[in-house]
Amino acid sequence: MDADIGKPAERAARDMIETMPHMEVKAAPTLVDADAEAFVAEALEELVNSGIPFLLAGTYAVSAYTGISRPTKDLDIFCRAGDYARILAHFKARGYEIEVEDDRWLGKVIRGKHFFDVIFAGSNGTMPIGDAWFDNARQIEMNGHQVRIIAPTELIWSKCFVQLRHRYDGGDVVHVILRAHDQIDWQRLLNHMEVHWEVLLVHLLNFRWIYPTERDKVPDWLLDELLDRLKAQRELPLPQMKICRGRMFSRVDFEIDVKEWGFADVGGEGEWREGVNEEPA
Repeated sequence: MDADIGKPAERAARDMIETMPHMEVKAAPTLVDADAEAFVAEALEELVNSGIPFLLAGTYAVSAYTGISRPTKDLDIFCRAGDYARILAHFKARGYEIEVEDDRWLGKVIRGKHFFDVIFAGSNGTMPIGDAWFDNARQIEMNGHQVRIIAPTELIWSKCFVQLRHRYDGGDVVHVILRAHDQIDWQRLLNHMEVHWEVLLVHLLNFRWIYPTERDKVPDWLLDELLDRLKAQRELPLPQMKICRGRMFSRVDFEIDVKEWGFADVGGEGEWREGVNEEPA
């Protein structure tokens, strides 16, 4: 056991699991082979022993809330930005390979052909993982350990922007709404998506279209609020700077918009819309 595990803050973080709501998982994903099962079991044991707070997310969380069991080859572990380096260091000291794939949001722990992701933010900068994620988490039993699992509210948030040519998580979003709507904190979800409320509206309309008999699973007040925002927005003049927020979904798919067509990226400058003669003061 690590010498630093006994620190009061880390003991408190570990003890906090006992106060979280316990949930029985509806299903678990299937791992691709026996070696993957051994890797996941060993990695989970090391994560628990590290004493560093983490959340189980990704396919494991989707299965837990929806009952959908599908193949997976790895784990998605969420943590605070301040803890991701500690998790990587813990595994490096135990002979695992580590990679910092993107210092803005993602590290990896690797052994042979198996790995798990250590995620501490959204790839597009919209999703910092902080204390609130842990305050609202659940706990489940996995491989003989009590571990934290991401709440359905944050699980939806974590998937709203995964819309690439080769991967789309909208199906996960609507399935979580369908199967865990009564556990979603809708006000908190709106707060998470405040600046990008249109993305939330699109997912909710997608849910209504897919499940017409289940429209009551989304509260009326939320749809009214989003549609009222849309109505108010339609009364505004067009933005003066050409903007493409598509790269928040996929940097590759919308690269041409920024590099050749004069649209501003999520940050930075772009061209002025046709008809705007000069930069406004």
